[in-house]
Amino acid sequence: MSSISEQGIGSERGLINLTTSRSASEIAVALLTGGGDKPYAFGLMSALSAKGARIDLIGSDSMNSPEFHSKRGVTFLNLRADQRPEASLATKVYRVSAYYARLLRYALRAKPELFHILWNNKIEFFDRTLLMLYYKWLGKRIILTAHNVNAGRRDSNDTAFNRSTLRVQYRLTDHVFVHTQGMKQELIEELGVIEEKITVIPFGINNAVPNTDLTSRQARQRLGISDSDRTILFFGHIRPYKGLEYLASAFRQIISQCCYYRLIIAGGPKNCEEYWRAIQKTLLPEIQNGRVLLHAHYIPDDETEMYFKAADVFILPYRHIYQSGVLFLGQSFGLPVIAADVGSLKDDIVEGKTGFLSRPEDSAHLANVIERYFASSLFAELESRRQEIRESALAGHSWDVVAQSTMTVYADLLQRPEGRQSIMRHRRRQSA
Repeated sequence: MSSISEQGIGSERGLINLTTSRSASEIAVALLTGGGDKPYAFGLMSALSAKGARIDLIGSDSMNSPEFHSKRGVTFLNLRADQRPEASLATKVYRVSAYYARLLRYALRAKPELFHILWNNKIEFFDRTLLMLYYKWLGKRIILTAHNVNAGRRDSNDTAFNRSTLRVQYRLTDHVFVHTQGMKQELIEELGVIEEKITVIPFGINNAVPNTDLTSRQARQRLGISDSDRTILFFGHIRPYKGLEYLASAFRQIISQCCYYRLIIAGGPKNCEEYWRAIQKTLLPEIQNGRVLLHAHYIPDDETEMYFKAADVFILPYRHIYQSGVLFLGQSFGLPVIAADVGSLKDDIVEGKTGFLSRPEDSAHLANVIERYFASSLFAELESRRQEIRESALAGHSWDVVAQSTMTVYADLLQRPEGRQSIMRHRRRQSA
């Protein structure tokens, strides 16, 4: 059977599959989240639910909120439970072991024929190999959303073992979703995935974060920022691949020429304390004089809009990335972005209209681009341009488009003869 390509999103063939094979209400899927990434799980769950799919969503305490219980056809299963990082090592070992036990029991009894993995769990090699084989033995059709084709390569800690377990997971997966053409090519060329198993979909925009009637002026007042300050935002987890050190260096360069700049760093370090201490040391004079505002902790959803509405621009100084969900989050608030020209970031930035590009790992060039932005008409007309940026982001990263493509793949997999045979084997085991 021929595959569904990325050009097939919403295509006539896809719609025929969806209506002639099974109705949307007959499609049941387990969304396996790994217990995190609430925004992506919420967006996809909501869009699939709206199209009539029945969903088991495997989550954790951090996702156990009313919006995950109020959607038609959605069953929230809190298998991961507590994930607080401050727990003792013994507690963490117990929690992870108990979670895997629950997950194995769930899979054995689960009614959905489709298992859609949004993220793996804590023990990557187990998830990629033995857990995948277990799902296949149970007759499940497995879909994987590869947000990062190879995170080890991104984080500069790739190994032969890492690549070998990735190849196993991709080989056992029935279909893979990625977010860019570059990611698709890497899957094919580096990891041997056949093209027919891959569909490129947009990265759905974060719709789990509240967007109230809070104004930019009110947001700035809450953070103690004056109207005359030129405010730059870095938002999200701090990790070495995000290149915050280049922004820190660039900021020191521009602040030496003009005292009206402010930098907000909103988000805590993730497994990189030494790296973070070095950045703080670099910025120490600016931290002490108040030109740098450090909010180095996890930013909850109900505070997120304050940072994006207070800023004049946000910056992604990444060293390596496939695609960044925070880019679209910022654009959903109408905020222009300055991003390093890595991965596919340039595909989502219209130079001078929604933001600017800078050379990666080049602080001097980033400083020049920041100054060029604040001298541009985009900054001068920011309040009137925000709506245009918002509309562009929402049009290009609609969850409805993502869900339509996803449902078409689901229907296609359920139509394949090997899918029906494996399902019958699983049902016989359940009734034995």
